[in-house]
Amino acid sequence: MKSAAAPIQVFGRKDSRETQKALRFFKERRTPVSFVDLGTRPLAPTELRRFTERLGSRALLDSDAKPYRELGMAYLSMGDAEIVERLLDEPRLLRLPLVRSGQRVSAGSAEATWREWLREP
Repeated sequence: MKSAAAPIQVFGRKDSRETQKALRFFKERRTPVSFVDLGTRPLAPTELRRFTERLGSRALLDSDAKPYRELGMAYLSMGDAEIVERLLDEPRLLRLPLVRSGQRVSAGSAEATWREWLREP
């Protein structure tokens, strides 16, 4: 089995089921992972920008998150810059896990994408 050329970096929270699934996915494939716990270290604005440039800010927004409902965000009309600002202010709005391998990124559970990164059949 080939490993990915670029190291895998997973951003998430230890209490997030989706993050746990991602970590288990890579562990089962014996792929080394660098885990960044967003519960202890917030996502840097430059790192968030890397994800928004490739996926768009709306792809990073978790519309199922409790803060999304509490803040009434479904009823707000927001531009990309405002969404990014909200994501930085309230990290619980992020769709987790955020996974990066070199220039490739994903948000949320994306096993098919990760398999492609690892070049699995």
